[in-house]
Amino acid sequence: MMPLDQFFETDWLKDFLDKNQRPWHLKQIFDQIFDNIYDNKWCPMPANCPPPPADAHDPGNHTRRAYLGIRQMLFHNDIVPGQKISYRELAEKLGMSQTPVIQALKWLEFQHLVRHEPNRGYATEPVSVAEVEEIYDLRELIEINLLPEAIGRIDDRGLARLSACLEAHVRAAREVYLYERLAKDMEFHLTLAELAGRRVHLQTLTNLFDRLYLKYGGRILFATSMDTAAADHRQLFEAVAARDRAGAADVLVRHVRRVKTHVLEGLAQMAAARKTTTI
Repeated sequence: MMPLDQFFETDWLKDFLDKNQRPWHLKQIFDQIFDNIYDNKWCPMPANCPPPPADAHDPGNHTRRAYLGIRQMLFHNDIVPGQKISYRELAEKLGMSQTPVIQALKWLEFQHLVRHEPNRGYATEPVSVAEVEEIYDLRELIEINLLPEAIGRIDDRGLARLSACLEAHVRAAREVYLYERLAKDMEFHLTLAELAGRRVHLQTLTNLFDRLYLKYGGRILFATSMDTAAADHRQLFEAVAARDRAGAADVLVRHVRRVKTHVLEGLAQMAAARKTTTI
């Protein structure tokens, strides 16, 4: 499999990024990924990596608590895209002073999940359909690139891990708790990617999930149907267990593209509804 640094330099990937003169959201993602990884500042989803490191001047870990609390608010759309962020309101909700909240927002700005506006404070980015589409396109490229090596390396222990993730997602798909379903969907994909043994690829993919789930929030992504996701995951698992590289690739591509289509259609419907209410 091609190393990630060579993968980013291929002409076909550059053509993909330039397609339709899209904004270079992904160049920003790549720059952040390599800066963070090699400076040991990477921080993906909370379950996989610690938030800001402990500070001797903050024995109560208030910045750490604020960081995790704000991430939860982003995921649950308690803070929505395009919203100005109030330090005071966040501090009250989190039960702490404004200082650790501001420090946590600086860390989130470093991850490009919020932005700082001079003389105005922090805000979240508005919804960008172009960025969402690019993220799903890049997800497909990375996951397909990892799949052959994951299948080649997987052993009984790896299959057991992937099977456990599959069953957890199937159980969550039967529940009404939308955020749990979204989290288990992500866990299945990241576990399969991890089995390839490519750390930078995995961190890149995790960053993409961060952007989707935290910048746009679970409620926005769940404007779409996920009824077929559990069936797709089961087909993918069966193909991986059978070491069927072609079959697994076909299922994975079909799945990612279907989800992307549903998400984009959902965003378009939400945009249309907003226009209707403002007329």
